[in-house]
Amino acid sequence: MNIRYLTTLLALVLGCCSFAACGDDEEKSPAPSTPTQPTEKDEPAEPTPQSEDIQCPIEGYQLVWHDEFNTGTTLDSRDWNHEVQADHWVNNELQNYVNRISPTGKPVTEIADGALQIHCFKENGKVYSGRVYAHEHQGWQYGYFEARIKLPAGKGTWPAFWMMPVGNDWSTNPWPMCGEIDIMEEVGVVPNEVSSSIHTQDYNHTKNTQKTHAMTIARAEGDFHTYALLWTADAITTYVDGTQQLAVTKQQLGSGHNQWPFHYPFYLILNLAWGGDWGGMRGVDESALPVTMEVDYVRVFQKP
Repeated sequence: MNIRYLTTLLALVLGCCSFAACGDDEEKSPAPSTPTQPTEKDEPAEPTPQSEDIQCPIEGYQLVWHDEFNTGTTLDSRDWNHEVQADHWVNNELQNYVNRISPTGKPVTEIADGALQIHCFKENGKVYSGRVYAHEHQGWQYGYFEARIKLPAGKGTWPAFWMMPVGNDWSTNPWPMCGEIDIMEEVGVVPNEVSSSIHTQDYNHTKNTQKTHAMTIARAEGDFHTYALLWTADAITTYVDGTQQLAVTKQQLGSGHNQWPFHYPFYLILNLAWGGDWGGMRGVDESALPVTMEVDYVRVFQKP
């Protein structure tokens, strides 16, 4: 046979064998794949509770309003208003309340990590913090009100979850005649002791006649706990993690306005004060700043 032909034929045979061998090796021994490491983005976000899934712990009540603080970065102005007041406005408190941000643009309130965060911090020699009102101009008359809150630590802190009357005429119905409902208060100088109070003309702290109850709970500062109020025409009862805190009735205190002014709508308040007559009763420790009060949710239920 022709030498050139034999050489060409041999080259073709060897090339086919080589191609087949490579194919077998890849099929029998595939290259190992690198496992994908999970990241935070891969983890499913905690679902936002839907209205129909939120049940009241008290039978017979239905959800009428709530904020779960799971969307956006700022409070919805349709539901919330910020108080703006200089230090020493009330109770000799040392913080300046501003509308969302400090003079340098630092937020006193923001939504982050699925919670409303109310920050208190010092900036250019002044202390700034947040005080916000839910449905200030409408409020609610009677119902079950609940918030899940993590309190800050530090000598000087004074966080609160409370209620005041809607559209009050301060000239004819001044405090304490107008009434006040304190669902939860705590001062850092007495760590982890949470209290509930009501204030009326006849029962208030200026006369040492206020109706108050306090309890110490494990890690009120640093862990979330649920604080709640059941308010009816004839009774006010507050709860901490489902355990009764304060309980007062109209029958006990009297039915007149000076004893029981809780017969018109009140709105909800969340704030983090610094110092003042109670929060600063033993001084303040500015090294504790900045501090943050976190609110997981706020919910309001009423009877249909």
